[in-house]
Amino acid sequence: MVTSLSDAKVPSALKHNPALAAVTNPYGNQASSQIALSIVIPIYNEVDTLPHLIKRVEQGVADYPDRYEIICVDDGSQDGSTDLLRQLAANHNHLQAIILRRNYGQTAAMAAGFENAQGQVIVTLDGDLQNDPQDILPLLAKLSEGYDLVSGWRKNRQDAALTRLLPSKIANFIIGKVTGVKLHDYGCSLKAYRAELVADMKLYGELHRFLPALAFIEGAKVTEVAVRHHARKHGKSKYGLGRTFRVLMDLFTVSFMKTFLTRPMHVFGSLGMASIGAGSVLGLYLGFVRIVLQQGIGDRPLLLLAVVLFLAGVQLFCVGLLAELLMRTYHESQNKPIYRVRERVGGRLI
Repeated sequence: MVTSLSDAKVPSALKHNPALAAVTNPYGNQASSQIALSIVIPIYNEVDTLPHLIKRVEQGVADYPDRYEIICVDDGSQDGSTDLLRQLAANHNHLQAIILRRNYGQTAAMAAGFENAQGQVIVTLDGDLQNDPQDILPLLAKLSEGYDLVSGWRKNRQDAALTRLLPSKIANFIIGKVTGVKLHDYGCSLKAYRAELVADMKLYGELHRFLPALAFIEGAKVTEVAVRHHARKHGKSKYGLGRTFRVLMDLFTVSFMKTFLTRPMHVFGSLGMASIGAGSVLGLYLGFVRIVLQQGIGDRPLLLLAVVLFLAGVQLFCVGLLAELLMRTYHESQNKPIYRVRERVGGRLI
């Protein structure tokens, strides 16, 4: 189920209220010595923004009643962000810096943050301060209503209309249609996740933007809330039209995973059988022409088409068998189940 909220503010009754622990922490209302919240922020060439970013994030979660950590993942910055991040981490108790060896891309940086996060809930946001850290607590409040993932919706987005807004709207529409998870804004980095959800997801390519769809494949409850969005004040955007094609390729991957992850033979086998059938029908027709009608078929394009269709069908069928073997290896080698249990009720002996 996907819903949306038009107001992303924390209810005033919850501000500066100890009861906020019960609202923002889905795992209980008691303060704990364990880290309850991890805030993961990929960083790439944001040296001018970093000091303001850490300060704004700490202000955004000032009312959070439990322990939290900020994880900044430096994705091979070359503008001094790395050294500055080291200094900030040494002076901020909540801040942990993860320095990657080179620029791997936003998906890899987020994966590194997820793997090092200790919190029961994980929040992600961009490092350019276009996402507003004041929206973190509203996302947590929505998450506590029983959702597994809450995605931000930049309702009043402050970006160029032609190069950013238009492609984004088209992409959101296509992704929603293909995946079945209809969100207004797949590209918004401001999201809140239950930690056990991201633990089951492996990220490659540009798959970070498809996390709601990947979560939905795992049986997660996904929703969205409207969040604020600010114009970039420092540096320049790292995003452009050039990565549109990479996103489309990953969309095909997600679409295939959604439908055929545990049964690849259904798609390859069906296509193979259809191709073999079409080639066989053409072959029978050509046999009839040659034997009954006594006409030559050696120079007919249909003969070549029949052979190609038949051989292509055999290859597709074999690819389906190989895909089945790979799928079984994927699940069985990792002891990875093909289902997810949301909860267990009763039936246990004490």
